Amino acid sequence: MTSSDDIDAIVRLKYRYWRASDAKDPKAIRACFIREGARIDYGPMGTFDDADQLTEMFSQVALHKVQGRYAVLDMHHGMHPDIERTSATTATGRWSLRFRQVNLLNDTETVMIGEYDDEYVIEDVEWKIAASRLTERWSIRRPFGSDARISVGTFADADEED
Repeated sequence: MTSSDDIDAIVRLKYRYWRASDAKDPKAIRACFIREGARIDYGPMGTFDDADQLTEMFSQVALHKVQGRYAVLDMHHGMHPDIERTSATTATGRWSLRFRQVNLLNDTETVMIGEYDDEYVIEDVEWKIAASRLTERWSIRRPFGSDARISVGTFADADEED
């Protein structure tokens, strides 16, 4: 694999992670990380010593339903990747995040801008996330009124777990 191929594979990995997050797919999220010992620091969302802990927290929040509807709806847009291969099997990456969340438990919308600093390694011939730190740059949380209309669509395999 060339350096360009490696960088493309890492970009696809991170995009897969964000798509899995928005699709409420904890198995796909978990598959993006190394088997053991991932270092994850997502600031106010939590710090984790392993991707299993992150996946458990994600499942509790993202898959929570009230009256048959998901209570929290997320949207992750990652952009501006700056990826550098540091050896044949390691790399680092920085990403800008645009995040939006609708929380039906407290009738709020949150918009957040942040920066990811990641470390990647090759494990079982695939690039995986070994470490990820999210630094929040700014956020705004605002209530939405009773006139807000929120339509919830279909999410990965999560809908089949009812």
